[in-house]
Amino acid sequence: MRAAVGFAVLIIACAGPAWSEGHIPLHGPSPAIVEHGRSHERAPNERPYVDERGRWLGHESGRFDPHYHLDHPWAHGRFAGGFGPSHVFRLRGGSRERFWFDGFFFGVAAYDYPFVDGWLWDSDQVVIYEDPDHEGWYLAYNTRLGTYVHVEYLGRG
Repeated sequence: MRAAVGFAVLIIACAGPAWSEGHIPLHGPSPAIVEHGRSHERAPNERPYVDERGRWLGHESGRFDPHYHLDHPWAHGRFAGGFGPSHVFRLRGGSRERFWFDGFFFGVAAYDYPFVDGWLWDSDQVVIYEDPDHEGWYLAYNTRLGTYVHVEYLGRG
């Protein structure tokens, strides 16, 4: 019996934010409030996610975070396919470097590569939100995993 309880605790602990499968945040994160020159460093296993109260955890670094600096923000134009929970898109292929849905192409920020290792590039559903802190970036929220990453719009196919 103790082994069964221990196993159940292990399964729940490893699930992380997966409790939110199917949950879609009503809105994106608020702008981060941080001191200039200071950034929040994430541990490699600290996946950004949205909690049950709609808080975007892991999005505290603010607009001066060098991990999300782009020399040419919006180099491929701006995404115009729709934002938020009324626009759920099914991934149709690709990888973290370049993925697509409905003729729109995106790439994951290199700093966020470790956080997409469980994404299913040909079937997961994502919702796109505007990033209030990092110019040129959007946030792609994976509805199956309850996690999100920074993505750059790469244009239409």
